[in-house]
Amino acid sequence: MLLSVLALSAAIAALLLLVLRFRLPAFLALLLVSVAFGGALGMDGRALLASIQLGMGSTLGFVAVVVGLGAMFGALLEYAGGIRAIADRLLHAMGERRATGALGLIGFVVAIPVFFDVAFILLVPLIHRLAVRSARSTTYYAIPLLAGLAVAHAFIPPTPGPIAVANLVGASLGWVTAFGVLCGLPAMLVAGPLFARRFRALPPPPATDVLSDADDASMQSAPVSFAAALFAVLMPLVLIVCNTLGQALLPAGPFVDALAFIGHPFIALLLACLYAWIWFGRRRKIPAVQLREIMTRALEPAGIVVLVTGAGGVFKQVLVDSGVGPQLGAALGEQAIPILPLAFFIAAVIRVAQGSATVAMIAGAGLIAPLVEAVALSPPHTALVVVAIAAGATVASHVNDSGFWLVNRYLQQSERETLASWTVCSTLVGTVGFAMSGVLWLVF
Repeated sequence: MLLSVLALSAAIAALLLLVLRFRLPAFLALLLVSVAFGGALGMDGRALLASIQLGMGSTLGFVAVVVGLGAMFGALLEYAGGIRAIADRLLHAMGERRATGALGLIGFVVAIPVFFDVAFILLVPLIHRLAVRSARSTTYYAIPLLAGLAVAHAFIPPTPGPIAVANLVGASLGWVTAFGVLCGLPAMLVAGPLFARRFRALPPPPATDVLSDADDASMQSAPVSFAAALFAVLMPLVLIVCNTLGQALLPAGPFVDALAFIGHPFIALLLACLYAWIWFGRRRKIPAVQLREIMTRALEPAGIVVLVTGAGGVFKQVLVDSGVGPQLGAALGEQAIPILPLAFFIAAVIRVAQGSATVAMIAGAGLIAPLVEAVALSPPHTALVVVAIAAGATVASHVNDSGFWLVNRYLQQSERETLASWTVCSTLVGTVGFAMSGVLWLVF
């Protein structure tokens, strides 16, 4: 047992060293560590190669489809002006007095189909306009938006992080979505509108800093309606959750079988993509060639996420096949070490050490997955482990995170200001989300 713990600790240290010191891509670093880890524990060459193939194939068989469909769907929504439609309607409905709450909701909704950095860049002009119009600081409006973006990015499928973690630990996406919302909304409120109050007294930006509509890449001449955009975002989520509820509450039969089919993430996202292609594209007379280019470009950043996730699946499989995972799971059960805080802590350590939330989620899930299997958690508790990993991977965004510099650059802050605003905001998102997962753990 001691040898297994030492080998696992060495594997984690080696992974961080390769990523931080030698700047290797996370995909390559995870594969190298998996091979070295399996060899150190005495796995023969054939068994190790079989684990690599099985881990990569079983992970990508699910994740590649979902991430690819989600990326194309998000690109169509962005191009059609759906983000602008959602932002404008929510701000108009809630008014400037409640603009921080509206911005939190905007971030929460928009980041479900669109990557965090893309959504933030598209909405920065909106933040600047609000700041100048109300004579308040840009940070005052940016923090709620960032909190909503961070929550959706880490907690809500079909964004890549929770999709990958749910697949690695064997969690139901319906439960993950439901608990992600229940844990994420309080986290967004605390880290967003409530935390933003401390920045009310800061000076507003100069009027010359405001981008015109002509310069705003997200503004389309004829954006889709709010109802169409919101329907597109919510449709796959509702189908997935309905499938989970139907399996749990309804008797077996043709209706439940049909619900299981259309509520599977593959079909739910496929229907969302088809709806977006028709309603946002062909109905608006956009040439099919142009739509194809938009959707194809969206697969480029998604490909990186897919490969890193596959490498995380390899690491998990080597843990299982080497026997380390089951041993640690048995020890965890004997000593009654709570798995929820352990999942949060592991993901948080990896996040702080190497910066990437996605890598922290995938590596953390690879380590926790064998333990989840060994202790035989219920579906709701397994989903809460996913939320805890997501929460840990969200905390303490700092100078080794690309998101830190994105916020720093677009808000024109000093490093100290970004640490006092965005770093604290991300930490609040993670800690409040984890606290909520603990409450739900006791309930379920």
